[in-house]
Amino acid sequence: MAAAVETSPVLEILVREPDGYSIWNGPPFKNNNQPGIKLEKVPCSNAKYSEDGSRIMVTKTDSAIGIYDSNTLKEIRCFQIPNVVASALSPCGAYLQTFQKSTTPQEKNVVLWSIETGDPVYEQFQKNMTKATWPSIQFSSDEAVACRLATNEIQFFDAADFSKGISHRLRVPGVAAVELSRAPGSHVAAFVPESKGSPASVQIYACAKELQSQPLARRSFFRCSTVQLHWNHGSTGLLVVVQSDVDKTNQSYYGESKLHYLTTDGAFEGLVPLRKEGPIHDVQWSYSGKEFAVVYGFMPASATVFDKKCKPVHELGSGPYNTVRWNPKGKLLCLAGFGNLPGDMAFWDIVDKKQLGTTRAECSVTNEWSADGCYFMTATTAPRLQVDNCVKIFNYNGSLLFKKMFNKLFQADWKPESPDKFGEIAELIKSVGSVKIEETKSQGQGSTTKKPASANPPAQKPAAYRPPHAKNAAAVQAELFGGSSTGEMSKNALKNKKKREKQKEKKAAEAAAASGAT
Repeated sequence: MAAAVETSPVLEILVREPDGYSIWNGPPFKNNNQPGIKLEKVPCSNAKYSEDGSRIMVTKTDSAIGIYDSNTLKEIRCFQIPNVVASALSPCGAYLQTFQKSTTPQEKNVVLWSIETGDPVYEQFQKNMTKATWPSIQFSSDEAVACRLATNEIQFFDAADFSKGISHRLRVPGVAAVELSRAPGSHVAAFVPESKGSPASVQIYACAKELQSQPLARRSFFRCSTVQLHWNHGSTGLLVVVQSDVDKTNQSYYGESKLHYLTTDGAFEGLVPLRKEGPIHDVQWSYSGKEFAVVYGFMPASATVFDKKCKPVHELGSGPYNTVRWNPKGKLLCLAGFGNLPGDMAFWDIVDKKQLGTTRAECSVTNEWSADGCYFMTATTAPRLQVDNCVKIFNYNGSLLFKKMFNKLFQADWKPESPDKFGEIAELIKSVGSVKIEETKSQGQGSTTKKPASANPPAQKPAAYRPPHAKNAAAVQAELFGGSSTGEMSKNALKNKKKREKQKEKKAAEAAAASGAT
C-alpha cells in the first residue's frame, strides 16, 4: 500500500465560502490534523471541477468565466459572457457550454465554446432550461460521443469537429428525456411519457448510425410522471426509477415509485425484485458496473445489493436510510439517512459481508467518497441550511478524522480522480472492533479541542410493548415493598424496610412476653 500511495495523486478538496473558494490538501493531514492550503481564497460566485478533475470552471462576479488547470492552478482561458444563467464543462474539460437569457428566437443562447481556441464551435436556440435538459449537449466520459435532445428526435455530433454540425438523427416520436451512457458512450436511453392512453416507455438504442434501426431494449409502464436513468460503467445495464405523483393504493402522500432494469443485450427487461413495498429512496451502481445497491421501502427502509443479472446477493438489513454511496474501489459501501432523517451512517464491507462501523452526521447536505476510497466526506452547506455549516471527514470504517465549522459554507467537493490511479484498500481493513470517534472542532484557523464521542451503535431490535401503568410497576413495588427496579433500594424503600423490621421485632417481643406470662 505504501508503494502505491507514493505514486498516487494527492487528494484535494475544493471549499467555497461567501468570499470565494480555496483548495485544501486532502487527508492524511500532517500538521496538527489540519489540512494544508494549496490555494488561498479566490473571489467567485461558483466553482466546479470537470468530470476527470483536470480543470476548474470558476464563475466570477463580473460575468466572466475562467477555466483553470487544476494542477498548476493557472488560468487557461477567460470568457466574458453577459447574462449567463448556467454553465458546464465537458468531462475532459475541452469544451465550455453556456446558457444565456434570450429575448428573441433568432438569438442563439446555448453556445459551446472551445477551451483551446476560445471560439464558439456550436450555437443553438433553447427556449428554457431545466435540470432535466441541462447541459443541453451530453458527452461520453472520453468526449468521443456527443448528442442532444430535440423535438421528436435525438441529434448526434462528431465530437472531434462540431463545425460539421449534426452528423445523424435518431427519430423517437414524443421523446422527453435522454441519457447517454458515459463509459463507453455506446448507447443512449430515451424516455417517452404517456400519451393518449399509450403507456410510457424507456428505449435503448446504439449510438452508431448503422445500428439504430430498432431499439435494443424497451420497457413500457403506466402511472409514470418522471423517470431517473442510471447507466452502469461498461454501458451494459440501465436502471430506471419510475415516479408517479399519485399513489392509487393511498399508502404514500408522495406518490409511488418502481425500479426497472434493462440490459443492452436484451437478457433482462423487467422490475427489480424488491422484498418490501414503498418508495425507491436511492440506487447506485458500483464502479465496476457489475452490481448495484438499492435503498427502498417504507421506513425503516431496506437495502439490498444485486448483481448484473438482477439477483440479490447481499441484504444489508433495514434502518433510517435514504442514501447509498459505493466506494470507488468497489469493496465498501455507505448507507446513510440524510435530509429529513437524523444522519445515521453504516459502513459495510460488501466482499466480506460485514459491517465495519456506524456513526452519525446530522444535517448533511452533500456526501461523497474520496477517489482512493479511504475517506468519506459530508458537508452541511447553505442555502439549504444557514446554521451549523461544517465539513466532516470520516475514515472508511466510520471513525471521525476531521471536522471544521464555518459561519457559512456553500460547497465542499473532492477533486475527481480515476480510482485506478490508487492502490487497493484491502490491506487497510483488518480486525474491526468498537469504533471510537475523536471529534475535532475548529472555528476558523483557531485552536482545536478534541472531544471523545462514541460511535452510534447499530440499531437494536425494539423491545416488547409495555403499557404506561406497567412501566411504573417496578417503581411502585419498590416504594411499597422495599424492592428496587434498578437493584438498589431508594431512601424511602430503605426507611420502610427498617420500619417493618422494627414492627416484626416488636411483635416478636410482645408474643414472647405473652407466652412467658402464661
